[in-house]
Amino acid sequence: MRQYFVLFIFGITLAFSSCRTDFDTVASTGDLKFSKDTVYLDTVFKNIGSSTYQLKVYNRSKNDISIPVVQLKKGLNSKYRMTVDGMSGNNGKIFKDVTLLAKDSLYIFIETTADITDADPTDFLYTDEIQFDSGANLQEVALVTLIQDAVFLYPKQNADGTKEKIQIEGKDVDGFYLDENDTENGNELIFTKQKPYVIYGYAGVPENKTVTFEAGARVYFHANSGLYVGDKATLQINGTVSTTEKLENEVIFEGDRLESLYSDIPGQWKSVLFANGSTNHSINHLTLKNAVVGLDFKNPLNTIEIKNTQIYNCVEYGILAQNAQINGENIVINYAGIAGLSCVYGGNYSFTHCTFNNNWQSSSHFAVNLSNSLAGAAPETNPLTQATFNNCIIYGSSTNEFNLQKNASAAFVYQLNNCLLKFGSTTNPDYQFKTDTEHYNNIILNENPKFYNVSKNQLNIDKTSAAFAKGNPAYIIPLDILGTTRTSPPDLGVYQSKDFPK
Repeated sequence: MRQYFVLFIFGITLAFSSCRTDFDTVASTGDLKFSKDTVYLDTVFKNIGSSTYQLKVYNRSKNDISIPVVQLKKGLNSKYRMTVDGMSGNNGKIFKDVTLLAKDSLYIFIETTADITDADPTDFLYTDEIQFDSGANLQEVALVTLIQDAVFLYPKQNADGTKEKIQIEGKDVDGFYLDENDTENGNELIFTKQKPYVIYGYAGVPENKTVTFEAGARVYFHANSGLYVGDKATLQINGTVSTTEKLENEVIFEGDRLESLYSDIPGQWKSVLFANGSTNHSINHLTLKNAVVGLDFKNPLNTIEIKNTQIYNCVEYGILAQNAQINGENIVINYAGIAGLSCVYGGNYSFTHCTFNNNWQSSSHFAVNLSNSLAGAAPETNPLTQATFNNCIIYGSSTNEFNLQKNASAAFVYQLNNCLLKFGSTTNPDYQFKTDTEHYNNIILNENPKFYNVSKNQLNIDKTSAAFAKGNPAYIIPLDILGTTRTSPPDLGVYQSKDFPK
């Protein structure tokens, strides 16, 4: 009897449930709620796909509803595309009879790929609306994207379908040489501020040629791309002081993802690589972000001038110099996986009013590393004839931010004057900062410089900093990286102190 009773109850339940479905709905009445009334898709380059953006749609009512249509206002001609709760609809443009259960929500994901000619010529905005229902029940959510025109530089495709390649350090890599007589772009060896540049692969500077970046030039590197300054080639970066937060006169190198999500993500592109034998480099007012190695020097022929330069968020090194000669003034480096500044296999270096900070999330990094040897080189050692740091800050999140790798087989000459330095206690004779006056003079040890906001690469200081007015006037660079006149005695590091905004 119990078995018959169970079957009877099951039959009744099945009969009732078959009288309706989970999709019995009523028509939408135009009372949908949205997570935002406008979806702003960050700036994109022409014909380059955007990231995916999200809109959430809510049904606050007690009824399961059916939305007759969810569509882009421009229909099949829209440059936007959507998925609605995982459905792609008609080319991602039009969706019919979309069900939304009571007290539930659905996700819409939006992307775009548009040309500059699709945008409004007055403001370069491309817009559309997502329409929900029609007539009296019509609701709309606006879509807005800034389309930026650009000069695209990339390897040509060969007849056999392979990409053009250049040779870097004995290896063939996807790349091309900049052409001063290119039929489409004109002189590719002069980068102006008229349009941003987007580089795919390695852009090579030919032998005996000079690539020049004028003030205000913007260069965006695609993943695994970079700039290669070849043998006997020259790099000239001619940025100047900017007067606004837009850095209108700065030369900027970074990855080609313009969305705010990517603004501080390391490793989006490779490096600016200087070949053995490259020559006569000058860098002024460069901001370089989010590379694997920022500036990578391999035995350049003569002294490199680097001034007023910012380097942030590099997976390995901010500056890697191998047997190079660098005169650096007003350089600031923050966040590098191995070292902010690493001078290896000897060379000759002078850094004045620089801030080398490293807050990479590891315990094995350094702000500054010096070495006179290189594994695998022949000979393995090379003299470090000079490494001088004047009025500098060498700091970070590790216990020791200053590292010496000294091989007795070659010269190792270095000196720090009026520097703030972070280093834990040690009996190693190379790190006796208070008693070794041959190498260290007026060292401020393990005191906090109180940077304004390290996580946002804002390494400014105020009068409460341990670096305030601790510099030697004999080494003063009259203007700081922002063009502000330094007082005397000067502050240590790259910035003249000022009150922080409240």
